[in-house]
Amino acid sequence: MEFTSQTTTVSNKAIWAGRILSGLVILFMLFDGIIKLVPLDIVMQTNAQLGYPDSVNLARGLGVLGLACTALYAFPRTSVLGAILLTGYLGGAIATQLRVGSPIFSHLLFGVYLGLMVWGGLYLRDVRVRSLIGFTR
Repeated sequence: MEFTSQTTTVSNKAIWAGRILSGLVILFMLFDGIIKLVPLDIVMQTNAQLGYPDSVNLARGLGVLGLACTALYAFPRTSVLGAILLTGYLGGAIATQLRVGSPIFSHLLFGVYLGLMVWGGLYLRDVRVRSLIGFTR
């Protein structure tokens, strides 16, 4: 079964690839948000290393924010809004890593990798995004 619009056709393989890619992002963000809600000791230690105050409320606030953006991304009706908000969230993570001088490929660019997965998964599974982003002829 293929979905069509005026400018694009999306195959089942592309849709499933997009769902899998988006699913990986959602699983990672769920894990990230949940460990911040608890918050685990590693979360508090990492926050301190990144220059954030030793505050359980800050960790929990970031966890709630990440989970809310992820929930919006997970549901098809709000997935574009969720992708936009996750991009902003990841931009903050990238800025934080840049500020503390983290290694480029493993830490600093991790947010970029995740952002590419967010939009790549959405591009593959959502015909509306395909029509907005002109990679096809």
